[in-house]
Amino acid sequence: MDTLKTVLSVAASGMRAQGERLKVVSENVANASSTGNSNGEDPYRRKIISFQEMVDRDSGASMVEVDGVRRDDADFQLNYDPSHPAADEDGFVKVSNVNTILEMSNMREASRSYQANLNMFETGRSMRSQLLDLLK
Repeated sequence: MDTLKTVLSVAASGMRAQGERLKVVSENVANASSTGNSNGEDPYRRKIISFQEMVDRDSGASMVEVDGVRRDDADFQLNYDPSHPAADEDGFVKVSNVNTILEMSNMREASRSYQANLNMFETGRSMRSQLLDLLK
């Protein structure tokens, strides 16, 4: 029974981690086209989530947890738009450093990882239920 509980805990930690990753990716995509509101103001800066291994003291199982979310220090893109309120003296506007193609790839990967953990969780729950039925 402890093994099945461990399987459920490991799968749940994976789902939590990938859920947080999806939140960060969604925020990045939502702000990908943002600019500063005025000259000299920086636009939205891409966020990067990192994970770390966590060992459960009770079971000894390796799980995953969010280590932190940090800002990506990559340079902003520059678009020429002299009529924009945030344009500099040369007519360039700083645009977010979010690469939407990369973010969509990250979203797909996180969704698939979440689904794999969900499948593992459902299988573990089903096995636990079958075991309880056998013990009746």
